[in-house]
Amino acid sequence: MKKTIITVVGKDSIGIIAKVCTYLADKNVNILDISQTIVQGFFNMMMITDMTECSVGFEEVSNQLEELGKELGVTIKAQREEIFEKMHRL
Repeated sequence: MKKTIITVVGKDSIGIIAKVCTYLADKNVNILDISQTIVQGFFNMMMITDMTECSVGFEEVSNQLEELGKELGVTIKAQREEIFEKMHRL
């Protein structure tokens, strides 16, 4: 399984989850777990996904998610699970 951690942070607006999930579904990325909160108008979402069946490469997904984030007015980052774990093991 090729797990990827996707984070979305920014000012809350309608459709953020729908647009991110639609993008992932179009690329055959399976969402394994999702958590989202809104605190005083700021949106925060973390997803654990499986990219095993993804129709494009990780770099393309990462870049396209960043572009989608710009369109939505949020920051979207995708990290491979092993990199995420090493960064947060301190």
